[in-house]
Amino acid sequence: MIAELGLAALWLAAALAGLQTIAGFLSVRAGTTTELGGLIRPAAVVQGVFAGLSFCALLYVFAITDLSVKLVASHSHALKPMVFKLSGAWGNHEGSMLLWVTVMALAGALIAVVERRLPDRTMQAVLAAQGFVALGFYAFLLLSSNPFERLPIPAAEGMGLNPLLQDIGLAFHPPTLYFGYVGLSIAFSFAVGALITREVTPAFARAMRPWVLGAWVFLTVGITAGSYWAYYELGWGGWWFWDPVENASLMPWLAATALLHSVSVLAARDALRVWTIMLGVVAFSMSMLGTFLVRSGILTSVHSFAVDPERGTFILLLLALYIGGALLLFALRASTISEGKRFAIASREGALVVNNVMLSAILAIVLLGTLYPLLTEAFDIRVSVGPPYFNPVGAIFVIPMLLVMAVGPLLRWREDRFARISREMIVLGAILVVALVLIAVLGDVALLPLLGLAVAAMLTVASFLPLRGRKLTRVPIATWGMVVAHFGIAVALFGMASESAFTKERLAALAPGDTTQVGQWAVTLDAIVPVAGPNWTAIEGQLSARIGDGEPISMRPQSRTFWAPPQVTAESVLATRWNGQLYAVMGESAGDGRWQVRLWWKPFVTLIWYGGLLVALGGVLAIIGRVRDDLKNRSVLRRAAERREDMRPEDMRPEDMGSEDMAYEDMRSEDMRPEESAL
Repeated sequence: MIAELGLAALWLAAALAGLQTIAGFLSVRAGTTTELGGLIRPAAVVQGVFAGLSFCALLYVFAITDLSVKLVASHSHALKPMVFKLSGAWGNHEGSMLLWVTVMALAGALIAVVERRLPDRTMQAVLAAQGFVALGFYAFLLLSSNPFERLPIPAAEGMGLNPLLQDIGLAFHPPTLYFGYVGLSIAFSFAVGALITREVTPAFARAMRPWVLGAWVFLTVGITAGSYWAYYELGWGGWWFWDPVENASLMPWLAATALLHSVSVLAARDALRVWTIMLGVVAFSMSMLGTFLVRSGILTSVHSFAVDPERGTFILLLLALYIGGALLLFALRASTISEGKRFAIASREGALVVNNVMLSAILAIVLLGTLYPLLTEAFDIRVSVGPPYFNPVGAIFVIPMLLVMAVGPLLRWREDRFARISREMIVLGAILVVALVLIAVLGDVALLPLLGLAVAAMLTVASFLPLRGRKLTRVPIATWGMVVAHFGIAVALFGMASESAFTKERLAALAPGDTTQVGQWAVTLDAIVPVAGPNWTAIEGQLSARIGDGEPISMRPQSRTFWAPPQVTAESVLATRWNGQLYAVMGESAGDGRWQVRLWWKPFVTLIWYGGLLVALGGVLAIIGRVRDDLKNRSVLRRAAERREDMRPEDMRPEDMGSEDMAYEDMRSEDMRPEESAL
C-alpha cells in the first residue's frame, strides 16, 4: 500500500509541475497579474510536499525490505545493515532519479516561499522554467523508470546492493552531488526566466547568487567525499582516476565556479551580464550531460548505472529539449542584454574574466577527453584517455589560472594599475622562484608536481594578502570566505603535488613473520585469520607497521567475499599521520604460505581532502556573509522608505532613493571594500 501511495504522490507532483509550468508561462505572456499567476507559488510548494512524500515512501519500502517492490528486490537484502538499506534507496537508477526530482521540487518550493526580491513577472518565469525542467524528470520516472513497480510474485530474497556501494560513503556522496546538480537547475531556471523577461540586472544576480553558492558548496563536498570514498574503497591507491563519471561531476563544478564569479560581479558591479546567463545554461548542461553518461548505459564504470538504451534515449531527448531550447533562447535574446558596466583589463573584473576563460578551457579539455573514447568506439576503435592527456593539457590552463587567482583579489574594481601592487607581486614572484629552486635541488621531482608544489606555496601566501593592513575582527565574513576558499585550493594543490611527487609503492608476497619496507615504514605480516561479517566473509591480514624504533601500529586489511550479490572486494586500511598515510591492501594467496600485500606511503595526501573541505567552508562563509549583507540592506531600505515619507525630494540623499544599486553607482574604484569580492 505504501508503494502505491508513493506512486500516487509522484503523479500528483507531476500534475502540479504541469500546472506550475502552464500557469507561469501564460502569466508571463499576458504581462499582467492574472488568476493563474496566483497559482504558481502554491503549486510549487504543494509539488514539493508530494515529491517529498513519494521519496519517503521509497525509503520506507527499502527500510522494511518490501520484496514485492521490484526495485527493493533488485537492490536490497534483508540481512543488510539499516544504513545500507536506506542509502540503497538511491544506490540505483530509479531511486537516484527520484531523489533528484525530489530535491528539485523541494528547492522550487523554497524559492516560491522565500524569494521576494524579483519582479513578479520574472519570478513567474523562473518558477515556470523550474516546473518545466521538473516535469521532464517526472515523465521519465513515471513512463520509463517507475521506482514503485510491483513484482507479480514477491521475491523470496533480495539480490542485494553492489558490495562496492555498501559503505557509509553512499549515505553522503550521491545526495550532496544531487543537491549541487539541483542547485544548478535553479540557476538555469533563473537564467531562462531572466532571458524571457529581459531582466538581467544586479537584483536578478543577487537573487540567483545564494543558489549558485549553495550548489557550488554541495558539489565541492560531494566531489571531495567521492574522491576519498573511491580512494579507500576501491583499493587502487589513487584519489582520482579520470573515470568518465568522475569527470561528469567535475565538469559541472568547473562551470559552477565560473558562474559563481560571474554572478557575483553582476550583483556587485553590474557587469558580465552575458557571461552570467551563458554560464547558467552551461553549468546545468554539464549536469544533464553527466546524468546521460551515468544512466544511458554507454559507459562501463564502477559509478555508472547500466540501464537499457531506451532510458538513455529518453534522457538524451530531455538534454536536447532543455539545453537546446535554452541555447536557442539565448541566441535569440543575447543581443537584447545590455552590456553593463565597462571595466579595464587591469581590474578585479578583468582577473575574473581571465579565470573564467581558463575554467572554460579546462572544462572543454575534460569534456573532450570524456567524450572522445565514446566517439571512437562508435567506429569500433577503442582508445583510453587518462592522466597522460588530462594532466599536462589541463596544466597549461590551470597554472596560469592559479597565478591570476593569486593577484586578482589584490586589484581594485573597475580600473587599477599593476604598479600599485608591484610590491606584492614581487613578493609572490620571489616565493614562487625560491620554492621552484629549493624543490628542484632537494629532490628528484617531475615537472608538474614541481610546479604544483611551488604554486601552492605562493598561493598560500597570496590567499591571506587581502587581509593585510586590516583589523581581523572587523574583516567581513564574505572576505573570510574568499580567503578560506583560496587557501583551501592551495592546501589541496600541495596535497595533490606531494602525492604525485613522493609516493612510494611496494608489492610483496609475505608469509607470517615476514617484513617488508615501504618508504620510512617497516611492515610485518603477523598472521592471516578468517573473519565473518553480517553479509560477508573475509580473509584478514594482521599487519604491524612501525617507523624506526617507534611503537608498532596494527593494520587489518581484508579480502571480503559477499554473497548477496556474490563479489570479492579489497578492503583497504589506512594509517594516518600528520605527514601522510600508509595504505595497505590484502591480496590473494601467492602459494607456499605467502600472501600478496600491496603497500603505499603517500606523503601529505590527506591535504587533498582537507583542502576540499576548506574550499567548501569558504563557500559557506560567503553564504553567511551574503545573507547577513542582504538583511542589512533590507533594513537600510526599510528605514530609508520610512524617511522618504517625511522628506522633500530636494532633501533626499542617494542612499534614500530606495535602490541597493545606488551605493555601487556612486562608489569610486578605490573606495571599494574587500568584502565585495568574487565570493
